[in-house]
Amino acid sequence: MITRQQIHELAEFDDQNAAGLSFFYQPATPRNKAHKEEAILTKDLVREAQRKLEGKEKPAGARADLDRIARLWQELRERGMRSSGGHGKAVFACAGQGFWREYDLPAHEGGGTQLFVDRHFHMKPLVESMAEFPSLGVVLVDRRRARFFDLHLSELTEREGFFHPLSRRGRSDGFGGYDAGHAERRVEEETREHFKFVADFMKDALEKQMFANWILGCQETHWPQFEKHLHPYAAEKLLGRFSTGVKHMGREEICEQAGRIFREAGEKRCRETVQETIDQARHNARGVTGLRRVLHSLLSGEVQTLLVGNQYHAQAVECSGCGHLDAHLVSFCPICGRETRTVVDVGEAILPWALRQDIEIIYVKDDAEFDKVGNIAALLRFRSQKGGSNVRSIADLPPNPSVSRPAGRVGRYRGLASG
Repeated sequence: MITRQQIHELAEFDDQNAAGLSFFYQPATPRNKAHKEEAILTKDLVREAQRKLEGKEKPAGARADLDRIARLWQELRERGMRSSGGHGKAVFACAGQGFWREYDLPAHEGGGTQLFVDRHFHMKPLVESMAEFPSLGVVLVDRRRARFFDLHLSELTEREGFFHPLSRRGRSDGFGGYDAGHAERRVEEETREHFKFVADFMKDALEKQMFANWILGCQETHWPQFEKHLHPYAAEKLLGRFSTGVKHMGREEICEQAGRIFREAGEKRCRETVQETIDQARHNARGVTGLRRVLHSLLSGEVQTLLVGNQYHAQAVECSGCGHLDAHLVSFCPICGRETRTVVDVGEAILPWALRQDIEIIYVKDDAEFDKVGNIAALLRFRSQKGGSNVRSIADLPPNPSVSRPAGRVGRYRGLASG
């Protein structure tokens, strides 16, 4: 599982020679047995990358990276042909800086194989994949048992389980039924201790960053008893629950139920955040819309949540020196005066800013109201006074002090970054 520190390492990468390679592989279903379409696509991607690297310093090293990526792609392709599937892969490389990182990605439709050459690494495919397939905990519990699972990269792994047998009752309730009340209270106390033990385990697991959120499976009659033992922190991280027994539920059914709850929670959070941001922006409060205002708020360190349309594209300029982004297509940086270059996809360019600041990122899909406000917006932690920001470029921004972040999470999107 990619950690927050690794995400920050990728977000902080900057190569003045624009020789950073970002490669994303997704297994595809071939149209014929020859697999020619995928081979042709990859050769075209490598050829285009070689063209972009022409004339840059240390081209031999960059070409070596491209050759290594081509060999890796061939290996992944052959593995996928043998197994009819497999994981995706993300590779970030720069021979000039001795940089090479590989990460597994979940296989999903619509991703496709992509190769980018730029000054910064392209992060959007990675962020979208981790948002769509986060690391979740799934817990099944009843009065005596508890089973714990990791759901990561769409694969379910059983971590461990607990079994606390209840005391057995004797053949008789004693004289006048005297022992019946004692036995019943003893069973209730043992059940209460079992639920408390499971609840404490969940709190510790979340604090140790075993997963960012969790989903509960239990019978409806057990939920009121279990709920009152949950720590507020664990209750906040609970995305939802489904009704089931512990012993006989299969892995496929667990994945199906957990996936459904995760999608519903993500869609709900996306709708609520979009509406809150737009309402706050209309009242000139903790919300801004439009590229120019969002960039200003990012530079001011005000942003809590960044919302970007899933298909958002807009141009901006980036300073070749300090990296300042400007929505105005000026030829020279207003901060340091150096020459600027055109950024074709500003939605991609602002991702390193957001990731370095641990800003929550939400990709919004098919929202007419969000489209009307420009397909980019931000919910703010605070709104600074006009002209009150002393931040001159993104490099001057301090770490976001609002909350501490678990190491296993990317920003604050917690996997709920699509709607």
